[in-house]
Amino acid sequence: MEPSADYSPPSASASPCPGPTPDYKDRSTGLIVFGIIEILGGFLCALGIPFMLLSLALGRRAGGAMPVGNIVMIVVTYAALAAILITLGIGSTMAKRWARALNLILSWIWVILGIMVTVIIIAVMPSAFLTAMRTAAQRDPNAGSAPPGLMAVILTFMIVVMAIFLVVMPLVFLLFYRSRNVAETVRHRDPVERWTDRVPLPVLAFSLMAACGAAYYLLVGVTTPLFPFFGRYLTGNPGRLAFALFAAVDVYIAISFFRLKVSGWWVAVISAVFRVVSAVITFRRADLMEAYARMGWSHKQLEAMQKNPMLRSGNIMWWSLLAMVAYIGFLVWLKRYFHAAPPPQYTGLSESPPESMLPPASAGPV
Repeated sequence: MEPSADYSPPSASASPCPGPTPDYKDRSTGLIVFGIIEILGGFLCALGIPFMLLSLALGRRAGGAMPVGNIVMIVVTYAALAAILITLGIGSTMAKRWARALNLILSWIWVILGIMVTVIIIAVMPSAFLTAMRTAAQRDPNAGSAPPGLMAVILTFMIVVMAIFLVVMPLVFLLFYRSRNVAETVRHRDPVERWTDRVPLPVLAFSLMAACGAAYYLLVGVTTPLFPFFGRYLTGNPGRLAFALFAAVDVYIAISFFRLKVSGWWVAVISAVFRVVSAVITFRRADLMEAYARMGWSHKQLEAMQKNPMLRSGNIMWWSLLAMVAYIGFLVWLKRYFHAAPPPQYTGLSESPPESMLPPASAGPV
């Protein structure tokens, strides 16, 4: 990832930049096309809310609907995704610097999470299919079962489609927004310094992740308080309190990273280690289904969850551990940006950031 594509120093003034260089190609049309795709994706997320509510209402009539708190959480998540995609899409069509930076961050996160989810799907979905087929056979022994070859084709098709949306599409977005021509286009069309220009892009990404984590903790604490805490699941008010405390920690981390404070980096590392150790111990010792039962899940729902390989405590533990290892690894890599504080005279409006804000030359491109 070339430095000029991912991190641009703040400009000295709001005056237009010089004309394009000979090897510069304007990508305004591409920015509009990708922005429209994002806007459409946002509208699809928004349209998914009423359909999801309809399915939940039908499930409630059949006695298998999830608790109200989970419904609220899903609706808020869909609404937040719709708002984010529509906002970034509009910013992209206007060739805004902040929109390119945030689209780069979103694309990186999308690619990484998409690869992890695809691996999980490949590892777990075949056994989930077999479990579903056995359950259907037990309920209706006279019903004919689908041929194994047909099931294999259906399973392969589903995995391929999911991989396209989870890996291929975000990779296309990533390659587009990180290109030098796109970077030059937004610099010339939006020459004013933006808040996304004040820190290196990887640090900004972690700061935003922490901010989103704080919002997520608050939402979960209000709707579905189920906090893993060293061998037991905290529910009710204790769970809400735990989520609120960690939301406050993530707010501090987000602000500290945006200000490039070393203290924020240390708090993030200690907090991450604490969370992963607590989660692993809890997944190994506590009964997840019992915790869900305490939260109001019906017996029918709990039975279906127990048969789902993806929701078993062992699988959740290993995949959560893998995600946290990647998270901590990213934190360790970010330490290069926190070696020293910027000089007092640096205001963020100079031609280039001081050396203390840049990674060492031996660290390789960002």
